[in-house]
Amino acid sequence: MQTVVLAAGQGTRMRPLTDATPKPMLRAAGRPLLEHTLDRAADAGASRFVVVVGYEADQVRDHFGDSHRGLDIAYAEQTAQRGTADAVRAAAPELDDAPFVVLNGDALYDPESLATLYDSGPAVGSYRVDNPSNYGVLQLDSDDNTRVTGVVEKPANPESNLINTGSYVFPATAKDRLDVSTSERGELELTDVLETVCGETTVTAVPFDRWLDVGRPWELLAATEWLSESLSRRLDGTVSDGATIEGDVVVEAGATIKAGVTIEGPAYIGEDATIGPNAYIRGATAIGAGANVGHAVEIKNSVLLSGATVGHLSYVGDSILGRGVNFGAGTTVANLRHDDKPVEVTVKGERVSTGRRKFGVVVGDKAKTGINTSLNAGVVVGTEMTTTPGEVLTRDRRE
Repeated sequence: MQTVVLAAGQGTRMRPLTDATPKPMLRAAGRPLLEHTLDRAADAGASRFVVVVGYEADQVRDHFGDSHRGLDIAYAEQTAQRGTADAVRAAAPELDDAPFVVLNGDALYDPESLATLYDSGPAVGSYRVDNPSNYGVLQLDSDDNTRVTGVVEKPANPESNLINTGSYVFPATAKDRLDVSTSERGELELTDVLETVCGETTVTAVPFDRWLDVGRPWELLAATEWLSESLSRRLDGTVSDGATIEGDVVVEAGATIKAGVTIEGPAYIGEDATIGPNAYIRGATAIGAGANVGHAVEIKNSVLLSGATVGHLSYVGDSILGRGVNFGAGTTVANLRHDDKPVEVTVKGERVSTGRRKFGVVVGDKAKTGINTSLNAGVVVGTEMTTTPGEVLTRDRRE
């Protein structure tokens, strides 16, 4: 089935990681989020893709080209991000007069549930959450609890905890329903199209066993943890006889694992990365292409994007380091509050709970720390920011 994948947004809640990278192109377990979405859609029954691009569109085009796993990819550009209905409207000229699927390129859908969605159209993916007020809550027919009658965006007093996952199977006629009015949020919403279609035909709520909206930095960690469950041991790089590799660890070609290194999987080591000597990597960790983890460094349950360097004598836990980050010797990351409450992070000017007992730091591309820097749990270091030797950073440094 033809599938529209939305990948035009920047992802402002993910800053500074998206200062120069579109959110769907952030990597989890070694590959862009968008690639994981395309893979799962291909397995579920996609016949071709229309990828809607916008922010840093060339990064998407350059990575995927005109096909993925043998399926054609067409691109539609959303020049201004005015909402999801506008994004699908940009894709409409590339669609045949047939039913079509819409997915978010920065979300993870469990494969089995996604396959059920493809087979159940017209349909919308549903999921039960603890905080439904943050999402669109689906309304169901009182006589048929699988039939969707509407959706209420971010209600103050939600009727249920069943939310819209942003995954749809629309009938062909939905292409003619994309001219919607601007919502109170100032956007053209695809949920308005869904409500119109619900009034014209039966739309089924397909429950997802697992789903993740990757919108904020700690959710990139959660995505890496989920995707790492599917890693299969593969050692294509150079692994020293003096290294210990345990569990499902992927070492890509060109990567080097030096003597004294211990890696406890699941873990992903990208091409041309260098680990060690005497480094310790554990948890669901992903080390990007060309990254460097040096002598006596411990990396726990973290993501290091391409070219990041933690040279020696440092600890990084439950953190995300952007491209080209350089941690000076002795840099230490705190990842636990003394009161044992969930770590908070500032997102778009507001303190937000990560819901995680352990969470370290978020560091933008090309940031650098001086030797013996200490970074407190929940700190955000902006793109190209620096610290001085011996500095203790307890607050964000964004500019």
